[in-house]
Amino acid sequence: MNAWRHIGSVSGAKNAIAAAIISAYTLARDRDANKKANFLGWTEYPRQDAVERIKSTTPEELLAELDAAIRNKDQGLASAAVEKLGRLGAPSAPIFALFRRYVVSESGSLHGEKYFRTVTEEFEAARAPFRWRQLVAMARYAASMYGEPTPGYAEALELLGLSAK
Repeated sequence: MNAWRHIGSVSGAKNAIAAAIISAYTLARDRDANKKANFLGWTEYPRQDAVERIKSTTPEELLAELDAAIRNKDQGLASAAVEKLGRLGAPSAPIFALFRRYVVSESGSLHGEKYFRTVTEEFEAARAPFRWRQLVAMARYAASMYGEPTPGYAEALELLGLSAK
């Protein structure tokens, strides 16, 4: 979606319209288990059960809870922690720093570095009421990819004389 938006922004009118159509098609083609388009059937994250599990009240506690949720591969709790950070008006920089650490160290199937860049761009471009949705989605992704180390990451740390944190 992000790529099609950028293509449309630098194209002539005909190609901009084509990019918008392809972007919409990409979103609408999501399928459920029965191979039927299911965009309207999505349940938004964070889910209510995860929201109810959040007990932290300060940004510092919520950031620690987010980190633990990622390490436990708990997508629901990770997204709920980020959503609450947004509601509290917490700064986004510590959350981006936490995600950056994981997109470098973990090997996600969606190419974490590229997705991190997309989230960063969309967070800045989105209207205020919608921008935290980008971080909620990134929380789900970070939790889903945790535990699959990036090939060569440990060796790179060793060669640089650094330790994994």
